[in-house]
Amino acid sequence: MSPSSGAPVSDATSPSTHPDRYKWIALSNTTLGILLATINGSILLIALPNIFRGIRLNPLAPSNTPYFLWILTGFLLVTSVLVVSFGRVGDIFGRVRMFTLGFAIFTVFSILLSVTWLTGTSGALWIIVMRVGQGIGGAFLFANSNAILTDAFPANERGLALGINGVAAIGGSFMGLVIGGVLAPIEWHLVFLVSVPVSLLGTFWSYFKLRDNGARTPSRIDWVGNFSFAIGLISILTGIVYGLQPYGGHPMGWTSPFVLSCLIGGVAVLIGFVLIERRVTEPMFQLSLFTSRGFAMGNLATLCLSLARGGLQFILIIWLQGIWLPQHGYDFAQTPLWAGIYMIPLTIGFLIAGPVSGRLADRHGARNFATVGLVLTGVSLVGLQAIPIDFPYPLFAALLLLVGLSMGLFAAPNSSAVMNSLPANRRGAGGAMLNTFQNSASVLSIGFFFTVIALGLSSSLPSSLLTGLTHQGVPLAQATTISHIPAIGSLFSAFLGINPVQQMLGPQVLALPGVHSQVLLGHSFFPSLIETPFANGLHMAFLVAAALCFLGAVFSWMRGPGVQVHPGTLRDEVAEGYASVGDVAMVEAGAGAEGDFVGTSVVAEGERSDSRGGESATKG
Repeated sequence: MSPSSGAPVSDATSPSTHPDRYKWIALSNTTLGILLATINGSILLIALPNIFRGIRLNPLAPSNTPYFLWILTGFLLVTSVLVVSFGRVGDIFGRVRMFTLGFAIFTVFSILLSVTWLTGTSGALWIIVMRVGQGIGGAFLFANSNAILTDAFPANERGLALGINGVAAIGGSFMGLVIGGVLAPIEWHLVFLVSVPVSLLGTFWSYFKLRDNGARTPSRIDWVGNFSFAIGLISILTGIVYGLQPYGGHPMGWTSPFVLSCLIGGVAVLIGFVLIERRVTEPMFQLSLFTSRGFAMGNLATLCLSLARGGLQFILIIWLQGIWLPQHGYDFAQTPLWAGIYMIPLTIGFLIAGPVSGRLADRHGARNFATVGLVLTGVSLVGLQAIPIDFPYPLFAALLLLVGLSMGLFAAPNSSAVMNSLPANRRGAGGAMLNTFQNSASVLSIGFFFTVIALGLSSSLPSSLLTGLTHQGVPLAQATTISHIPAIGSLFSAFLGINPVQQMLGPQVLALPGVHSQVLLGHSFFPSLIETPFANGLHMAFLVAAALCFLGAVFSWMRGPGVQVHPGTLRDEVAEGYASVGDVAMVEAGAGAEGDFVGTSVVAEGERSDSRGGESATKG
């Protein structure tokens, strides 16, 4: 029988035989998988200018905007849609088996991306389709990693394990910015090739070393629920993508009939999905899990932080690549590399705080750490909006470090608390729901924060462009035409670190007598034009992100002073899970406010489950 067959655990292969050795193998392998998926979720953000130059496609041409947006969001969209379904599939067919399949799929599509030879729109379509394939592999990894860890670690050590995994999840998204910035200027294919040896290692490592210790739930797949959920979420996310494009005389496309149809239709389908899931006996989306206050509030807190964090990445990239770095003498071609380097303090803060907060939460409970982390994140975002656009870097770096520390303080305790609240045979589905909130919120935040900043630009950018261009000798007629370019075009230019002035003016205008072409094509001219309009949207975006963090802190506090865990050894938990196989109603009808699960116990903050004795030992 293969190592990943997921058969019931025998004495010979029980996790109790070598529990310490196996749990660290599980942690190392799942952390590698999450790092792989999250790094690839963000690695293109800074690498896009080099990729578009490599496939010889102009990202600022209006007809190419859909390619730009789908390359940017396709990976996250697919993982958001499929992660819950694949978590349920893992509960049925084996979490390790599905996790290994995710590595294998990721390997295949990373190889295909790394040999991209097509150019123009064909090259863009190839990258989009292959990124969708990568997203399918990533969804398998996201969906089953938390469940594998929760099966492998006793309750009193899960905070540390899930904390390290959480560091990989969020830290990887910031590491992707650095890796993309370093590799893309060397050779843009390396952005995809770098994943191949990692995913190959993960495939063989998980196949031969991991085993399914958790309980399986033999049941049918909820095809109707899966289909309706996918259609609803795809419709909403598609509406968001096309809402970012200009429509008619409007700077954005939110009034487009197609966009409105996607958004309204998607919401309607998701409402129907909820009704379907309440009626079927074996639902894809375990709505009964939300009767646990810890599970529900933890997911809402995650949703709020993910909305804030996803927008934060884009704001920082635009700020650095499009404005600050060019104004400080960096060539536009070098801004992707230096933007990644200058954002390193954010990653360092997260890497420091994540594991430490996870271990402390195991001893003292999750609520205080997670709540304080969200409050500090909100405070640091308020600090970022208060500093000038042309900031002193030490101050900027200190605020980024604080953002990373505070996000790390939240992530590990929250993940541990959410997973501890789940019955043993619902961890795949429950962990996948948590990832769905994270990934869906990231895509939603792209649309939201791009819109906020674009609206800020549209209010004052035309006059700023007109004044700046005429001051440098550009004839009034040409300057007036250029000043009416859509705000989203200027925003994409800033995001990609591209100076669009040469393309907008053309060689004939630049050659006219009296036109100061050297100034117009210099590093600082275009950034100086958009600096003030950008600041209007920037301040609003940071304040909205801070408000989301403060709202998330309220949800985090509302999880209550108790955390739900399965006391006893891992063997006890597995036995309990198998005993409950077939019982899809894991929550007692009419559960009280605490939402206690059948077969779980509520342990007060400051208590932990003793993995050897199976008893709760009060701490200090």
